[in-house]
Amino acid sequence: MLDVQFAQATDFGKVRTNNEDAMGWFIPSSRQQARSHGYLFAVADGVGGMDLGEVASSTAISVLTEGFSKAQEGTLLVSLLPRLIQHANAAVHDCTLAREYRGKRMATTLVACALRHDQAVVSHVGDSRGYLVRNGKAKQITQDHTWVNEQRKLGVLTAAEAAASESRHVLTRSLGPEMFVSADTVPITLQLNDILVLTTDGVHDEMDEQTMAAIVSQNQEIEAIAQELVRRAVELDGGDNASAQVIRVRGIEPVGMYRGRPYRLPSSI
Repeated sequence: MLDVQFAQATDFGKVRTNNEDAMGWFIPSSRQQARSHGYLFAVADGVGGMDLGEVASSTAISVLTEGFSKAQEGTLLVSLLPRLIQHANAAVHDCTLAREYRGKRMATTLVACALRHDQAVVSHVGDSRGYLVRNGKAKQITQDHTWVNEQRKLGVLTAAEAAASESRHVLTRSLGPEMFVSADTVPITLQLNDILVLTTDGVHDEMDEQTMAAIVSQNQEIEAIAQELVRRAVELDGGDNASAQVIRVRGIEPVGMYRGRPYRLPSSI
């Protein structure tokens, strides 16, 4: 059956006096729940420059993880995650209407990864990222919802110009400002020893994919790897909060699909 190791780390950085990042997870309590629900990991980054980024990020994570734990057994992850992200968006938006927060503006990014059987689904809004590290090489799964990335896709900016732009953190999509938001969702067929990495921009802005892959592919305890990933990012800059989750796949349960529903293959029974 699916077996994963998980660790996370976060740091205020060298400049910030508070941490607007938030992280959460759902770990199944039994083999049956691993098959009916699976695992969930999520990272959110409260938008700086607004009033209550830490409230937005923690609210989004709380709604997402609670919704995942209460989802109907066997719900398809590829449809569940974007639906839960919309619920999280509505919760953050509603916070601005609460008496204690009235008149305050808040927003957050969110990247979530759910795993079940031999599948992973990554869904996100904003510029917090998901990476797949396979055979020592990292590949970015998500595409930043930022102004410069839109310009890069249109060919107006080169990748190097986008990376160096002072507007690289201007978001085109985030949780909270609007009543509805669209999450981008990507399914992945897992392989043994795959590593999934979820990061805020305080981590991935400071290192290239090769450096990230080298750190997370080390034969070390996964807790030490998560700590090193964040520590290295802060050492390189430290101008922002830095957070990361590292998920290592130690076993998978191959499944087939029939009418949109998974079934275990004979060799995995």
